Amino acid sequence: MDFFEFEMSVMKVSGFTIIRNAIKFDYPITEAIESILPLCDELVVVVGNSDDGTLALIKNIKSTKIRIIESVWDDGKREGGRTFAIETDRAFQAVSSDSDWAFYIQADEVVHEKYHASIRAAMLRHKDDQRVEGLLFDYKHFYGSYDYVGDSWQWYRREIRIIKNNKKIFSYRDAQGFRKQPNEKLSVKLIDASIYHYGWVKDPRTMQKKVEGYFKYYYTDDQIKANVVLADEYDFGKIDSLSLFTETHPAVMTKRINRLNWKFDHDISKKHLKTKEKVKRLIKKLTGIRIGEYQNYKII
Repeated sequence: MDFFEFEMSVMKVSGFTIIRNAIKFDYPITEAIESILPLCDELVVVVGNSDDGTLALIKNIKSTKIRIIESVWDDGKREGGRTFAIETDRAFQAVSSDSDWAFYIQADEVVHEKYHASIRAAMLRHKDDQRVEGLLFDYKHFYGSYDYVGDSWQWYRREIRIIKNNKKIFSYRDAQGFRKQPNEKLSVKLIDASIYHYGWVKDPRTMQKKVEGYFKYYYTDDQIKANVVLADEYDFGKIDSLSLFTETHPAVMTKRINRLNWKFDHDISKKHLKTKEKVKRLIKKLTGIRIGEYQNYKII
């Protein structure tokens, strides 16, 4: 038994995720799953009723760790994206009862292999610390192509992705984060790892279809007609601020990145920040304090 095997023998980790229409909307769900598999003893995938070959896609991932649960989404719930939280809770409730941690990954999120060691170390370090209910990750939000990341403060900076296997914990609002019953923020440790979010990197035609479909989980048909611009392609030019990404992507993303079949160029010198954000950035520069940031957690 090598050191890694010994580490994992004293700690059990379950991964969990949800997916529906992965092919139709070009979600990197295979890459998402494969990016955390080395850290997990099992991985629960709740596959919703799909219009494409999503179920076969998941079944084709070659790993005995994966356990699939088929689900029928309630398309009648169209308030605040609650459907996503309901399905996420379904996945979390299905993880093995003897797991210490549950690692949540969304269908458009990927973990770089360079973070595996620090993530594993953090789970081991805090496994028996009752104060720590979750682990907090930084985020990189890619936009338009794999060469740009959003750097305005409109993007969420951090979120919980690993939680203790406590069934009092539940998916909050539209499954962006977690809380515990009755409605308390989790106490978490910020760890040295980032989630790579690729939800805004798609062929412009697929991106437009995804946006239109996504809003159906939040608004009525009348609200969508009034507020969502219908088009053949998504306009990636409507962005406030981007910066160039000069690092490496996760290895599992290599084939997907090589298949890129559209062009997106952006002048990163052009910034369209709102006045409110400009003021907040000035305050941060002068005081070191980032005011007004939404934090669905308590860092300890």
